[in-house]
Formats: sequence, C-alpha cells, structure tokens
Amino acid sequence: MQIPMSSPDLTDADIAAVNEVLQTRYLSLGPQIEAFEEAFAATVGARYAVGVNSGTSGLHLAVIAAGIEEGDLVITTPFSFIASANCILFERGIPIFVDVDPATGNIDPALVAEAVEDLVANQSSASHWLPPSLRDRPSSLLRPPPSILPVPVFGQPADMDPIRKVADRHNLVIIEDSCEAIGAEYKGRKAGTLGDVGVFAFYPNKQMTTGEGGMIVTGRDEWDALFRSLRNQGRDIFDAWLNHTRLGYNYRMDEMSAALGLAQLQRLEELLAKRARVAQWYNERLSGHELIETPHIAATTTRMSWFVYVVRIVPPADRDGVMGLLSERGIPSRPYFTPIHLQPFYRRSFGYREGDFPVTERLGATSLSLPFSSVMTEEQVEYVCEALRAALSY
Repeated sequence: MQIPMSSPDLTDADIAAVNEVLQTRYLSLGPQIEAFEEAFAATVGARYAVGVNSGTSGLHLAVIAAGIEEGDLVITTPFSFIASANCILFERGIPIFVDVDPATGNIDPALVAEAVEDLVANQSSASHWLPPSLRDRPSSLLRPPPSILPVPVFGQPADMDPIRKVADRHNLVIIEDSCEAIGAEYKGRKAGTLGDVGVFAFYPNKQMTTGEGGMIVTGRDEWDALFRSLRNQGRDIFDAWLNHTRLGYNYRMDEMSAALGLAQLQRLEELLAKRARVAQWYNERLSGHELIETPHIAATTTRMSWFVYVVRIVPPADRDGVMGLLSERGIPSRPYFTPIHLQPFYRRSFGYREGDFPVTERLGATSLSLPFSSVMTEEQVEYVCEALRAALSY
C-alpha cells in the first residue's frame, strides 16, 4: 500500500470556483480576494483580514508593522518551521530563542516572562538570552524586545494568557504565527486573535488550502491599511498609477487562490472534523504503546486543529531507524521539527550548538510525523500503525 505524506482535500466545487475565475480573466486583487478576506475575518473573529501569497510573507509584513528594525530583539521558539524565525531576520532583527514546554512543544511562557524581565531591566543576566555569537556585546546595546512571536505548534495554541500578561506589562507587540492552527481555540478564543496580529497559511498540507497563500488578521485600523499597501509594492489606495508611498513587496494573493480559499473556507468545519477523526483513529491504535508517546492536548486547548499527527519515539528506540523501516513498506514519515537553532544557517550566523535548548533538541530527536490528511482512510491508518508497531519490535 502506497500512502502519501499528505494530500489536499479538493472537491468538484473547489475546482469549479477556480475555473470560474479563469473565465472572467480578472486574476489579481479583485472580487474573490475581497470576499475571501471578509469571510475569513468573520470566521476567526477578527476585524480585518488581508490576503497574501504565503504565510511567510504575512509574517514578514507583521514584523514590519510591529516596528522591528536592525538589532531589535524578538522572543520566539526554536521548535518551529524555520519561517517563524527567518521573518525576523528579514528586517535584521535578532531572534531570541527560549525553550519549550516538554508536553506540547509550545514556547514556555515562564521562560518568555523571565527573558522579557531580564532584557527590559538590562540585568547582568540579560546577555545569556542572546545568541552565543552576540553575547560579548556591551550591555548598552541591549534594548527591550519590541515583540514576542509565539507559534501554536502542530495546531495547538501556546499558553497565551501569561504571555499576554507580560507583553501588556511592558507594552510589547505579540505576533501570533498561527500558520498551523486555523480553527484552533485557546480557552474558547480563536487562534490568530490572541495577539496583536495573527498570520495563517494555506499550503497544500494545511487544514485548508489555496495552493500557496496566507492571511494576516488584526484589529488595528492603521495596520490593515499598511498591510494592503506593503503587499502591493507600497502603493496606497489613494496613490496614482505607479505611485508608491513606501517600500513594498509583491506579496499579493491572486484571484484563483482566493476563489479556492473561499470555497475551502465554506467547508472548514467539515475539513477540521475529518482531520480530527483521522487523529482519533491514530490515537486509538497507538495509545498505550510503551515506545510511543501520542500527542498531548493541554487543558487550555478547547479545540485542537489537527495540522499534522506527530508521535514521539521513546528511547532506546531509534526514531531514524523507525523511519527507514517504514519507508521500506512505502510509508513516508518525517522528523518534526529539526530545531531552528541547529539548522546550518543559524549555527553559522549565531554560534548555536547542541545543548543550547535541551527540551527542543529532545523533541527534535524523537518526534515523528506520520502520514496525515483529511482524506486518509481508516484502512490506511491501520496499515501505518501496524507497520510502526512492527518497526518498534524489530
């Protein structure tokens, strides 16, 4: 049995929506993007939604709106997809990594608070939060971090209330990278609306897809206008043709992607329910195995949005060896995530090494993403689980 790692869930109605746009010949910044933005804002409970061509683009624009400039410090997680840290570097800011909660893999709010207090007070302990290659900087160069960038890992919100508390105490902006968490809820509140700005992504393996694409949500009037300008080469709505107010980017979402997104959004509850069903099939078959840790759902997560299904392979079992045995049976799997600070670019640029963030590194060494999508069948899940159990007894 050949099983794909992930598959988009597309219907005839989705395809028809895209074909209809192609027949209009109106392909950029038209009625489809306007309708998608309006519907998306209503779905997540945000005042504004701005479509862009990727989640990474959305994060970059959020960093700009937050005022992050060269040398500014941004507290974030090393256990994430690399874009959540790279977007800070785009504006020459400095990612300040703090370790994560061992149960969920989300950023540890106690460490966030400790880092903020040390950096704001510019105590002697502040420098140890900096990347290793920057720790010899004079203390006068340390500035309070202008923002915090948490990530709801695998579709589960971080513990946001204590993060919000420390941010409010020091007037810090929160950029919520919700690219993996559409539909998730924290204490009954929607992911993406728990900070000052939230960003979603619609890559083909996400809960809903536009092919490529993303969405920024915010409640700030001035940021809504700024995002619309920045995504369109710096033009404002009052600008004359080819007149540009500010440095901008070609980050527009096209009409075909927006049409697909609008059609998918109308099915969002169905898509989330189907993914939850697949996750439940996995849980039923893998829970209780002594060498497998199934996903932990925190008490604060009132709705999980299943982006991927990630287990942890308990030592002395060898995660990489298990991946090889699964591959022999036609089953793809992935390490999820390789810690950002141990990626070659971050090692070279900032001097990170193994041991800097032990919880993140332990999760990175043991986490295994299994095939997962809303179109998986129970028979496919059974095949994967049987193969995984067999690999662990090899």
